[in-house]
Amino acid sequence: MSMSDPVYLVVKNTPDKEIILQESKDNYVNTTLDKINTNNNDIVNSNSTNNTDTINNEHITHNNFSSNFSMNNEKLVQKTLFVNKKSKKYKLKNLKQFKLSNQCTNEHDHHSKKFGEEKSSNNNVEITEGKQRDKWNKKMDFLLSVIGFAVDLANVWRFPYLCYKNGGGAFLIPYGLMLIFGGIPLFYMELALGQFIRKGAITSWGRVCPLLKGVGYSVVLVAFYTDWFYNMIIAWSLYYFGASFTFNLPWMSCGNAWNTKTCVDFHLINNDSNLTWGNVSMPNSYTLMENKTFPVEEFFSNQVLGRTKDTNVENPGRIQWQVLLCFVAVMVICYFSLWKGIHTSGKVVWFTALFPYVVLIIFLFRGITLPGSTNGIYHYIWPNIKKLKYAEPWVDAATQIFFSLGPGFGVLMAYASYNEFHNNVYRDALIVATINSLTSLLSGFVVFTLLGYMAYKRNVLVLDVVKDDPVLVFSVYPEALSTLPGSTYLSICFFLMLLTLGLDSSFGGSEAVITALSDEYPIIANHRELFVLGLFTFYIGVGALESTQGGIYWFHLFERTCVEYPILLAVLCETVCIAWIYGVDRFRQNIKQMLGFQPGIFWKICWKFIAPLFILFNITYGLSNYQPLQLGDYTYPMWANLLGGIFSGSAILAIPFVAIIQILRTKGTFLERIKKLIKPDDCMENDEFLIKDEQTINKKMPISYSDTFNSIKSPSYLTKVQPTNSIPNCHKFNTNE
Repeated sequence: MSMSDPVYLVVKNTPDKEIILQESKDNYVNTTLDKINTNNNDIVNSNSTNNTDTINNEHITHNNFSSNFSMNNEKLVQKTLFVNKKSKKYKLKNLKQFKLSNQCTNEHDHHSKKFGEEKSSNNNVEITEGKQRDKWNKKMDFLLSVIGFAVDLANVWRFPYLCYKNGGGAFLIPYGLMLIFGGIPLFYMELALGQFIRKGAITSWGRVCPLLKGVGYSVVLVAFYTDWFYNMIIAWSLYYFGASFTFNLPWMSCGNAWNTKTCVDFHLINNDSNLTWGNVSMPNSYTLMENKTFPVEEFFSNQVLGRTKDTNVENPGRIQWQVLLCFVAVMVICYFSLWKGIHTSGKVVWFTALFPYVVLIIFLFRGITLPGSTNGIYHYIWPNIKKLKYAEPWVDAATQIFFSLGPGFGVLMAYASYNEFHNNVYRDALIVATINSLTSLLSGFVVFTLLGYMAYKRNVLVLDVVKDDPVLVFSVYPEALSTLPGSTYLSICFFLMLLTLGLDSSFGGSEAVITALSDEYPIIANHRELFVLGLFTFYIGVGALESTQGGIYWFHLFERTCVEYPILLAVLCETVCIAWIYGVDRFRQNIKQMLGFQPGIFWKICWKFIAPLFILFNITYGLSNYQPLQLGDYTYPMWANLLGGIFSGSAILAIPFVAIIQILRTKGTFLERIKKLIKPDDCMENDEFLIKDEQTINKKMPISYSDTFNSIKSPSYLTKVQPTNSIPNCHKFNTNE
């Protein structure tokens, strides 16, 4: 730790009478007082005449030390404190003078386990150094991680479809408005909050509003459930990536073991040629082809998924071992990218976040040269303003913005918590949101050049080849690529792009879970590698179910039920909490502490009014159009719908469940408990902002105290701040200018 690093104090009671001095962010220095001198006017002074004495051998005697010991007379701690440990000096800044008096209790607080790193075994005062919170090695590591999380597979398949479906270029109007007034404010809010508190979702929301700590658990469950199905898409991408390493792509023609009699071999023909259907050649305009299937569709359905007429959610069938092995491989990649935290994942994203742009640009220039590509682009961008009079384009725009930028998954807070305190998170939010939207637009051009080409090859309308699900990625695109020169190379690049797009987002979701639980439960942080191993082992168990012949039905069940409503309700609670409980003005002041300037009236209005309405709009419309689960012609049984409701309900009910626990743990009448729990914890004074230099400490320095001291008598320049009972383990001496 350099001499210029910020230093502050945390006073905490433990069974061993530890007083904890916390230095340099999360770096703890523990001082155990085994002997306390209560003689009148006794002065504990760490300074010698040359200010180089150490306290390693400083003895402090005591009288009548018992379960409760008294400090009836003033102890004066003066000026500069030096600690010499392992030939290394740490300077605890000029602390001026402060007085501690009255009684120090022996009450045990189980939360103290979070702070103690090492206990003293002798009668000396011992200083031990704790663990600092990780930080990004480079600013670009953070930016690329957030970009990689935001830019995912949905940018490739969902946005282009929504644009085509909702009026082409006209869709950009509701999309832009929802982005500016809803998406970016929520995105900015979560990044700023994570950077200010420097903790994961659970701890952060417990500090902002202890009553709504359950919001943190809710978003962790949402991220956890999302990984159940999202990682399977990555496994499919890896399967196709491996299958692309052959001269003749396996989905190029009929005649394979998995093909059926209805397979139509088209890859060697053009718009004017005849089709080969089984062993029969016929004109392309032949009308008796309503039940035709193409080799790329049969490869995905019959070979990859292994679907049969009898498989469904009730009868999953046997495991497709190739798919399961791909899923395990994805989990291995994720494990070794995350087991050491952001220092490993921050390096991986330099490839996974940037490589997709190389492929998209290559495909764009190749796509615009294909026949029919201009027709595809026309359907993509030609505006149909009349469609904007309906609610659907506005709902689709809001939904796409919300799920693309990703507030409510806990990822943004987790990533931002590893930033420098004064990092310009405002600029980062604008950069990432802009790149995300531009990537969606770029993907749309790439997609519709290929869709126009496929419509030309099949001699059908563009709408006949457009699909709104992952099947678009694993059916239409491979078909288009297989008909081009260099199809093997193009397929390898394309599916490697999908693999990297998926991995980035998977890293984010898993890191949100890991960071939130590690910050809340130190035992997890101390055994991160084992916890990550256990987490991904559980994911493999879920992946085994989705790797069965009926696994696509489980995939659809998880995708449609586990995420949508829980995340909307969680983010609604977040915005209401920040705007109306914690206080939007206080939040703006927190941002000013970090950035040096306060967000303007635009952000205040968005956070307080527009963002909650933005989310309510999505919830209301979604509930009004709710339909039972269905995949193709298969309607899910009632128990499957109920199971999906249990998953969804568990994330939603986490909010009131934790609130009830918080109320029961708090003392006082019901109203007194509520008043205490809706107040932010003292820890909302961020660690890194507290003491910046020796001049800062000479100014007014308020004291917040925990159960260690029942009362503190202090000079006039010190102010006593009452503690919050909800989180009694995080009180500190800090500046509050």
